[in-house]
Amino acid sequence: MSEQPRRPRKPGKPYRRPQKDPVRLLAFEALRAVDERDAYANLVLPPLLRRAREKEGAEKFDARDAALATELVYGTLRRQGTYDAIIADCVDRPLREVDPPVLDVLSLGVHQLLGTRIPSHAAVSASVELARVVLGDGRAKFVNAVLRKVARDDLDGWLERVAPPYDEDPEDHLAVVHSHPRWVVSALWDSLGGGRAGIEDLLAADNERPEVTLVARPGRATTDELLREEAAVPGRWSPYAVRLSEGGEPGAVEAVRENRAGVQDEGSQLVALALANAPLDGPDRRWLDGCAGPGGKAALLGALAAERGAFLLASEKQPHRAGLVAKALDGNPGPYQVITADGTRPAWRPGSFDRVLVDVPCTGLGALRRRPEARWRRRPEDLEGFAPLQRGLLRGALDAVRVGGVVAYATCSPHLAETRAVVADALKQHPGADLLDARPLLPGVPALGEGPDVQLWPHLHGTDAMYLALIRRTA
Repeated sequence: MSEQPRRPRKPGKPYRRPQKDPVRLLAFEALRAVDERDAYANLVLPPLLRRAREKEGAEKFDARDAALATELVYGTLRRQGTYDAIIADCVDRPLREVDPPVLDVLSLGVHQLLGTRIPSHAAVSASVELARVVLGDGRAKFVNAVLRKVARDDLDGWLERVAPPYDEDPEDHLAVVHSHPRWVVSALWDSLGGGRAGIEDLLAADNERPEVTLVARPGRATTDELLREEAAVPGRWSPYAVRLSEGGEPGAVEAVRENRAGVQDEGSQLVALALANAPLDGPDRRWLDGCAGPGGKAALLGALAAERGAFLLASEKQPHRAGLVAKALDGNPGPYQVITADGTRPAWRPGSFDRVLVDVPCTGLGALRRRPEARWRRRPEDLEGFAPLQRGLLRGALDAVRVGGVVAYATCSPHLAETRAVVADALKQHPGADLLDARPLLPGVPALGEGPDVQLWPHLHGTDAMYLALIRRTA
């Protein structure tokens, strides 16, 4: 029996079955997973893309389709705040009363209209067709009406209409124009200091697609080997970094498949290198990564330690993340051990290590380029939740290092409550510790501020906003 239309056919308008567009359908499914399951796009997209290639075939779903789906997902998530303001101006009800799946289809459509080069008629048509498939004809008409309103102007025109004037409310203006929550704009501005240009450059950089950066693990791979890849160019600051230009696929790199190289932001590489090269008083035989998951820094530290004949202990509280650390270190030529342990309740004797890294859990505000959905999930009160853990891990690290040894406190957040405030509290409670100047340990990297700690920035250094403080145990 043939499928019947949901509604009676109108005279002169024969029923047409909705046409499924695999690219936009995939993008919609990814956005729903992000919204419904608090999933991260970078974890959801790869299996969805694999499934689409298997289902549609490589000829019908090729690299260009995958690139478009990726752009639709990440672009929509990055610009969610801006697009919400525009959609709100085009509907006759509060956005909270619009069903989330409808809002996802609308946001995908707005991004195609205002954030890509897709012609307006094609963007509207494709979005309405997607709505018919996933929402039904009735709500597809609503989508059509809203998107036709949006299509009447370009992004600059819409921003003039929906963004508050800068002179009246600078933070609200920047929040709408650059699609960040107001509290995040305020926090980043406080951390950055300076005038309007700096914060606008930073917020704009958060909305750019980050490059994929590889690390050649010392003694196991070389940058020369990685640079033989077609899409590879040298890193900016780390001697072990290689960047893949747009379209470069890490999984296609032999050294990555063999675990001799990995994907790692250059900021993370610089943190590990700074600790490894910090001057010590005394022996250099035992290193600790006290909060090692998922293992990127541990793998680089393990390779560096192996070159010196040093032992690395990689500790991670969560068993599944400890498994990722073990996988990252697999094949390391030097002595190492991975354990499941809580860095705030050490499983080792005090003063056991010469070098200690503690890369603490945080809000992740320094990696908004990679996880754009995080900006919409985080709340100011999250800082209070992380604060005791961050302070506990740093206290544990200072207890673990011997007199004359060095601790690196690192976090992928520039928020002052997660960086300098934590370090200042630790130094007050541990008078036998002093800050080292970290800047000389990042040779060639410009704009490192007045020190002695270091804050990296996407707009200045092309890295995640990693923070680093080096602390020497003196007593």
